Amino acid sequence: MTKPIRIAILDMYNNVANEGMRCIRQLLQRSATELGAEFQVDTFNVRAENQLPGLDYDAYISSGGPGSPLESDEPWEARYFAFIDALLLHNHNQPVKKHLLLICHSFQLVSRHLGLGEVGKRKSTSFGVLPVHLTAAGEAEPVFAGLPEPFYAVDSRDYQLTELHTERLAQLGGKVLCLEKERPHVPLARAIMAIRFTPEILGTQFHPEADGEGMLRYMLTEERKQQVITAYGEAKYGEMVRLLADQGTIEYTESIILPTFLRRALARLVPAAALA
Repeated sequence: MTKPIRIAILDMYNNVANEGMRCIRQLLQRSATELGAEFQVDTFNVRAENQLPGLDYDAYISSGGPGSPLESDEPWEARYFAFIDALLLHNHNQPVKKHLLLICHSFQLVSRHLGLGEVGKRKSTSFGVLPVHLTAAGEAEPVFAGLPEPFYAVDSRDYQLTELHTERLAQLGGKVLCLEKERPHVPLARAIMAIRFTPEILGTQFHPEADGEGMLRYMLTEERKQQVITAYGEAKYGEMVRLLADQGTIEYTESIILPTFLRRALARLVPAAALA
């Protein structure tokens, strides 16, 4: 009997209600069906319960989450970075590599830990369905193959990565894949929206797991509608609903990035025909 493919989700939401974990699990179920494979998915509540996986999984997804990515004395933080360092060391020394996808909060944390740039608070929250621009490296990135320029993604953040330390990124063999929307009238650096950290580790500032249909249903609930209108105004709410309903925006991004990441991460574990 073929062993199930083991996937670890590192839940960074700190027990705060969210849509991200639902979307990640939904995509994993869909990918298992598409690949004709059995997935064993285990979730580790990193921040609230100080849980972390070992290196005995086939692939890892570290989620978004609320709060500050800046240095803290919370007990989970040192253990989380020790896991990141162990994964990097494993991939450097072992022939069978472990792939990791870092989303939003996790992207910020690891960018700070690896010294890739300045992680700091934005002047205002970035929230909505927003255009993301591919760099030349992003256009050549296999996980992003098929995305238009620009593509649309769910963006929700109070912090960002700017002022890239290019020499440090080059040491890792990394590349910047995406930048935030152009704002010629705003005299501020554009945030970095995705990085290929290493051949096995990819991170996105945006939420590639967000699903158009589910997010639209969530936005149309009266409670969430009023929350968004109160915080950002009716125009922002209307724009989000319109873009979420467009199958060429979030739904298309969702169909590309995380499923392609999984196919590439698990290529040695599933039949070649399933990857065609």
